[in-house]
Amino acid sequence: MSTLATSPLAPCKRGTPPLDQAGCAELLRELPAWSVEQVQGVAQLHGSFAFSNFVEAMHFANTVGALAEAANHHPLLQIEWGKVDVHWWTHTINGLHSNDFVMAARTDAAFREAT
Repeated sequence: MSTLATSPLAPCKRGTPPLDQAGCAELLRELPAWSVEQVQGVAQLHGSFAFSNFVEAMHFANTVGALAEAANHHPLLQIEWGKVDVHWWTHTINGLHSNDFVMAARTDAAFREAT
């Protein structure tokens, strides 16, 4: 399991600068299946997860939703037949924070448990 997955979330207040490219690249080393994408000018972490059917995809999305609710940090989830796309970013700072990488690692751990 990634050490990120067991890391605590750090406080993040409005005005905190988003991670720069170097900071993102360093954290991405632990998340090889994830990428940083610009969505309407905002850096977001994107991960895509494949399943055998819609029911498995929904179950995984609900698992990620429970992780998000417990952490009070919520992603964008796109659910299709056999696929869930997850986008993490920190709305408060309009970009990426270390918490997004922690939650991506927790998402990966949930996927390993689900499959």
